[in-house]
Amino acid sequence: MPAKKHADIGSKAPAFTLPDQDGKNVSLEDFRGQWVILYFYPKDDTPGCTKEACEFTSLLNEFEMLRASVIGVSPDSPGSHQKFAQKHQLQVQLLSDADHKVTQKYGAWGEKRMYGKTYEGVLRSTVIIDPEGTIVHRWDKVKAPGHAALVHAKLNELIAG
Repeated sequence: MPAKKHADIGSKAPAFTLPDQDGKNVSLEDFRGQWVILYFYPKDDTPGCTKEACEFTSLLNEFEMLRASVIGVSPDSPGSHQKFAQKHQLQVQLLSDADHKVTQKYGAWGEKRMYGKTYEGVLRSTVIIDPEGTIVHRWDKVKAPGHAALVHAKLNELIAG
């Protein structure tokens, strides 16, 4: 039986502990009992990643009203995350996955193409994790503009049952 490429819908979300933009360790277990929006993005302060982070920040109050935390993950350092958050007044928590291990567990690391070159990198994607720690929805190959609103709508739908 072939190995799973990533954590699928219906499976337990892979545990992790990563440093945030302030260098504080954050674990998935810290969010037990609430919804988690875990989004993976390639690089701080690039146009698409900035758009996505700003849109999640602008909807953060709505996510919090649904008892959901929004967490961005990229390979960038905590220091880079801190500068990114300050520059754009981001309110979402940003985690540093320098060795890509968590990104790989969630199926957000793989082959990319740009300008005719193939390389390994972060595949922009998002998962919704329910209060029991199960992945209940995922988006692969995310387009940044408007994505936060799609995630919010899906979360509302999941909560409504």
